[in-house]
Amino acid sequence: MTSTDVRTDAEDSGPSGYAAARLRLLQEEAQSGPPRRSALAELTDDWLAGLFGAGATELRGASLVAVGGYGRGELSPRSDLDLLLLHDGSDERAVAALADRIWYPVWDLGLALDHSVRTPAEARKTAGEDLKVQLGLLDARHIAGDLGLTAGLRTAVLADWRNQAPKRLPELQELCAERAERQGELQYLLEPDLKEARGGLRDATALRAVAASWLADAPREGLAEARRRLLDVRDALHLTTGRATDRLALQEQDQVAAELGLLDADTLLRQVYEAARVISYASDVTWREVGRVLRSRAVRPRLRAMLGGGKPAPERSPLAEGVVEQDGEVVLARAAKPDRDPVLPLRAAAAAAQAGLPLSLHAVRRLAAAARPLPTPWPAEAREQLVTLLGSGRPTVDVWEALEAEGLITHLLPDWERVRCRPQRNAVHIWTVDRHLIETAVRASELTRRVHRPDLLLVAALLHDIGKGWPGDHSVAGEIIAKDVAARIGFDRDDVAVLSTLVRHHLLLVDTATRRDLEDPATVRSVADAVGSPGTLELLHALTESDALATGPAAWSSWRASLVSELVQRVEAVFAGDAPEEPEPGETSAEQERLAIEAFRTGGPVLSLRAQTEAAAGEKDEKADPEPLGVELLIAVPDQAGVLPAVAGVLAMHRLTVRTAELGTFDLPDSVEGSVLLLNWRVAAEYGSLPQAARLRADLVRALDGSLDIAGRLAERDAAYPRRRGVVAPPPRVTVAAAASRHATVIEVRAQDAPGLLHRIGRALEDAHVRVRSAHVSTLGANAVDAFYVTGPQGAPLPGDEAASVARKLEEMLRG
Repeated sequence: MTSTDVRTDAEDSGPSGYAAARLRLLQEEAQSGPPRRSALAELTDDWLAGLFGAGATELRGASLVAVGGYGRGELSPRSDLDLLLLHDGSDERAVAALADRIWYPVWDLGLALDHSVRTPAEARKTAGEDLKVQLGLLDARHIAGDLGLTAGLRTAVLADWRNQAPKRLPELQELCAERAERQGELQYLLEPDLKEARGGLRDATALRAVAASWLADAPREGLAEARRRLLDVRDALHLTTGRATDRLALQEQDQVAAELGLLDADTLLRQVYEAARVISYASDVTWREVGRVLRSRAVRPRLRAMLGGGKPAPERSPLAEGVVEQDGEVVLARAAKPDRDPVLPLRAAAAAAQAGLPLSLHAVRRLAAAARPLPTPWPAEAREQLVTLLGSGRPTVDVWEALEAEGLITHLLPDWERVRCRPQRNAVHIWTVDRHLIETAVRASELTRRVHRPDLLLVAALLHDIGKGWPGDHSVAGEIIAKDVAARIGFDRDDVAVLSTLVRHHLLLVDTATRRDLEDPATVRSVADAVGSPGTLELLHALTESDALATGPAAWSSWRASLVSELVQRVEAVFAGDAPEEPEPGETSAEQERLAIEAFRTGGPVLSLRAQTEAAAGEKDEKADPEPLGVELLIAVPDQAGVLPAVAGVLAMHRLTVRTAELGTFDLPDSVEGSVLLLNWRVAAEYGSLPQAARLRADLVRALDGSLDIAGRLAERDAAYPRRRGVVAPPPRVTVAAAASRHATVIEVRAQDAPGLLHRIGRALEDAHVRVRSAHVSTLGANAVDAFYVTGPQGAPLPGDEAASVARKLEEMLRG
């Protein structure tokens, strides 16, 4: 059935015919994208024109006008109908009756309607007072009635817009900035709003408005295609959900991808991000041009008066060979020859970033059009300019995005294509892979004074996740790519080896520090063996911090920083020839000994809370306010079963987050029967203040004697809060870490974090009749990554088959 047939059916059948024709149109698999949106708009035009004609048989001086998206002829399946009933004011009663004849059938069909009834003068006055109304009228399109009335309004509104542009465009820019602040950047969000987020459909509409002002224009290349792609995704979202929504929720992305014929949700997100990036970059360039034009208009009359007329030549200041600053932008010098100077793109980019200025659109396009490939290996100047660009701090981001918008980054680094706009389905990460790499370089630029080879640190920051575009472990894949890239850009063999080691082990320090027992010599030696040298360790320490800070707020904290620093100090000692000593069994501090004796004397748990600060760890300036690392909770309790789950459960009840946990036995004198368990925990309040030690002790006494139903209390609390629908968490995974310690078996747990998780794990380990020697607890976003050092009842590591059995049963418990 053709769109003409559909429209004819609608005309013959009235509102019910329109509804049926509309449904058939939306169900046609052969028609989608712009043709379907246009056909839906035409079908709706014909129906509304029929309603208008039936109700305006004797009315003159009135017209029905589509505005906004409908005015552009772009109707998505669940789009609002934006309508203006325009009239000359001669018969307001008849106009009101006509409005009812149009609006009510629309409402009866359940269609969303944004409507108004105005004279041309009223419409212009409202537009002058409300920027959003004015933007909608810029796309006004005649549907029915007095064509001259509609045409007159269009002409007047466009004239008003162009006359008022110097005042209204800054207002529009501020509106866009406020919306971006609220909604975030479309090109990085896991659940983006296709319309409202920065780089979305609203920004595309704003660019049309700027072009209509004749004051400035947006870069046209790729803009129409980017906008079409976002509209196609919105259409598919409306069809799959049956709702008028613009938010691409996680649970709907697979269906939307299938509707569009795409491979998977990641492919969908990547296309959305690419489109958003085009619109965002066009917006940046356009608003910069608007500002330049408005500044020029403000200054020019005064200059003409001073100089006696004539247009002054723009001032050009040299920045580097072939690169100058002009009017707040970096442009190419008149004598520059990009077709003969393959280093010029990097030199211009480095100069712009160092000066904190944007690269002009014309300069980037000229460089892209004339760029010659660099020889392999790169000349020293090219490598130095890349390092300078990466080390320029925050300005690097905008310059890099300008190069990427014109394809210069993949021209220089072909491996970049696999990570470009690649989503990261991890709540900890706030950036796509490529932006995360640049953010890491920005963070690393702040740490270059801490290392002897800042160039290696910056290049490692750029490459550390380059393997995420390939199957398998991204660190392993990245090591291979890093070797190739480092050699291609001109590093010598030794530097290539260091860079590949940094990429291969960029997660080593933070993973080891948060999941392994730093008192175990095997832990420290394994890190020293992997890193290889003090110089590489220094770089890896800085890279670890840069990577974590660039990931997101959940990836780095004072606590993690202190653990990583402690590990680095221990590895440095190994490199200095000071082998780590085996820990003395039963070695305790005076405070622990005091608590143990008190617990034995009283026959019950004894505990103390003591705050730890970053200043104590030597991480901050003495004058700075110390940042809490958490609270040290020391517990001594007569040896008995169930201590770990009891303590973990009580802490969960009091909303205390566990960061580390160490368990050991205090040996009483030979003449005394029995032993005392010592637990050294680092905890922090989820929110609010810490509970009193007396309350913790009272609940712990009840938990140990069985009178406190921890599982029931946690379940009640969980049930009191309604569950939000969200992405289904991946299943938990429990593994045995081979050769991680000579003294214990290390069982690693990766699961969705939840209140009482450590309590449940502790109960399961107790049921398996294993003894927990220490626990290293880490939470990254919604993910818990915990390691438990366990032994058999006699204190020896578990045999291989028994360890595997414990891990399997623990995983089954967590899955259940």
